[in-house]
Amino acid sequence: MKGPSRRLFLQFSGLAALLAACAPPKDSREETHAGAFALLRRRWRESALGHPGMFDPAREPYRTRLARLGAQARRHRDAMAPTAGSLWPDLPFPSLGATPARLRAMARAYALPGTGLTAEPGLGTAVGAGIEHYVRHVYAADAEQTGNWWDWQIGTPRSLLDAAVLAAPHLTDTQGAALCEAVDTFVPESRLDDYVGNSTGANRVDLCTVTLLRAIAGADPGRAALAAAALSPVFRYVTEGDGFYRDGSFVQHGSVPYQGGYGAVLLTGLATLFAVLRGTPWEITDPAARTVLDAVDRAFAPFVHDGACMDLVRGRGVDRRAFGDHRRGREIAAAVLLLAETAPEAERARWRAMVKGWAVRDTVKPMLEAAEGAAEASDLAFHARLSAVLGDATVPAAAEPAGHRLFPMSARAVHRASGWCAALSMASSRVAHYEHGNGENLRGWHTGSGMLYWWARGHGDHYSDAFWPTVDPYRLPGTTVSTRRLPGGAGGEWGDTCPPARWVGGATDGVYAAVGQHLFGLESTLEAFKSWFFLDDAVVCLGAGITCRDGVPVETVVDNRRTGARLTSGTGWAHLEDHGGYVVPAGQSLRTLREDRTATGVTRAYATLWLDHGVDPDAAGYVYHLMPGAGRAATAARAADAGWARVLANTSAQQGIEVPSLGVTAVNFWTDGRAGGLAASDPCAVLVRDLGDGTATVTVADPRRELDGLTVTWDRPVAAVTRGHPLLDRAETGARLTLTFGALADREGASCTVTVRLRASVA
Repeated sequence: MKGPSRRLFLQFSGLAALLAACAPPKDSREETHAGAFALLRRRWRESALGHPGMFDPAREPYRTRLARLGAQARRHRDAMAPTAGSLWPDLPFPSLGATPARLRAMARAYALPGTGLTAEPGLGTAVGAGIEHYVRHVYAADAEQTGNWWDWQIGTPRSLLDAAVLAAPHLTDTQGAALCEAVDTFVPESRLDDYVGNSTGANRVDLCTVTLLRAIAGADPGRAALAAAALSPVFRYVTEGDGFYRDGSFVQHGSVPYQGGYGAVLLTGLATLFAVLRGTPWEITDPAARTVLDAVDRAFAPFVHDGACMDLVRGRGVDRRAFGDHRRGREIAAAVLLLAETAPEAERARWRAMVKGWAVRDTVKPMLEAAEGAAEASDLAFHARLSAVLGDATVPAAAEPAGHRLFPMSARAVHRASGWCAALSMASSRVAHYEHGNGENLRGWHTGSGMLYWWARGHGDHYSDAFWPTVDPYRLPGTTVSTRRLPGGAGGEWGDTCPPARWVGGATDGVYAAVGQHLFGLESTLEAFKSWFFLDDAVVCLGAGITCRDGVPVETVVDNRRTGARLTSGTGWAHLEDHGGYVVPAGQSLRTLREDRTATGVTRAYATLWLDHGVDPDAAGYVYHLMPGAGRAATAARAADAGWARVLANTSAQQGIEVPSLGVTAVNFWTDGRAGGLAASDPCAVLVRDLGDGTATVTVADPRRELDGLTVTWDRPVAAVTRGHPLLDRAETGARLTLTFGALADREGASCTVTVRLRASVA
């Protein structure tokens, strides 16, 4: 890309001169603070809108976008008609979102080069006058806070303060003081005293951002220090409620996994604050801030697939708009690239490669094109950062990392193998079945009943393109549900839909996994035990103890694909062309349905496959294999190979399989007992893998998080333990292996792996 023009530097220099000209003389300490606040104003602008040298406003696509922004700002300025009831005739007060957003757009046109209104006094004065009018009539210090608290304490003040900071040279002292007084009323310093309620997680980051902007607008060093210091609780790992967990989970609203909603907001906010505060007296120096860097790889990246953020961590936002998952993926990518600018070199290199990989693979909604066409001026900075990464031959496009990631503290799992990816959404005593609120996601009842998402090559839009409005909400893929009709918004709002289940989670060695859910239906008598065994080319799905007294049929939905693809079947199998295959062992009747479903003016084709357990089943069960991306011949061949995966147990006491070709034996012990060659003294998950080189791994976990001790026995001759674990208290080798572990409850559901050297069996 051609370097920035001289005109660009002059535009930024002129703006900086205007900012400096408004500062009165000060003593030495005040001069230090004045310099710091000048730096904060510049950094604020650069973090959101880009810095000199990032892009050339005279070149496309920036020239057209900037000109469009300037034209929009001119229209807004010219249409302003202040009255007691509005600032613009088409936006009657209170207009808590739209009116401040227009003022911010005008201020951005003032601050950005190439808009035709850069540093234009008339535009800056109009921004100041608009802020003054809005503060007098709506956002006044003596106004009554009505409606959603978020508008008054985060959304509205952030937009107004953003506009005020960007157009600072043309705000009078009176205008600035009135705005600061109003913000102080609704977001007083005491708002950040306690890390509770709606001042946690992403909300806390937003409140700190508002506090910092208020500090910049009023040149208040005390508030700047408070904004930085009040972030510290966000950096601490939590064991319950909102925040980051050590396993990579992120929760908001107490019980909702939310990397793709509030989490993305939090990451964006922290990346911005790190960039803005760097090199100032209020730079973030808390060592615990390392949690944010770790979260990029542990909490966010696992849930981004080919540029889209998976819906199982998007809370009530899943049905807001088509392709919202790709939009959230771009937001996360933008935050990661911004955070990379202040991160250590190792993280910077890894993240740039990771984002490049996402962008290269997202052919559904290509990131660069989407950023170019987005309405927000801040997307110009993301476009420039991403363009630089894509154009840098020294930055490789990182591939999707193969393997399994289990998030026991948020009842989620993500599995990646060659050519496909799957993700599992469950509910537990600490994780909601679903979240609804503000009229959103009213039919998401069963997303926590074991919904199994999966993507094969070429299907990056499967859950993006009108899936949520048109899918049958009683037949979500992978779920076991009572077909009892539910009202919209059944269960409590804001994630207050947690069932009593404690055994939810599983064991993983990072490659394969045994995951289970003790299922209790939402507003239903349904109870079931569900297990998923994630392998190289398949997910083996088991259900047992399916019992219900709702007086209606109970179904297990093998799949519900948004497709009109050809569906064929044979003895014990079914196949969807260009999607994948399903193996359903003998004794089960697989039912199918082809239908077109219409909602909100769109129609989509669906292929549904399910197992009908009948009305009020008593201890019903199922077994099926999902084979993402498999061809019809491979599916039929797997169905003919009855010994490929042997079911060791499928009851409400244990569920387990053995896959000899992979050396895998895995059992979810709902109670103590034995299944095949494995035995456990207490409820747990066990995954054993013969590595084929004379060694094997034994992985155990305590999904209930309550074991003081656990003994696991494997009927396999073992010579020695070659790698133990801190919680391994005792190991007995010989004709069989016995492992005794200590307090697994302290592991918060995480897996413990022990490596052993096998010995030949004695004939």
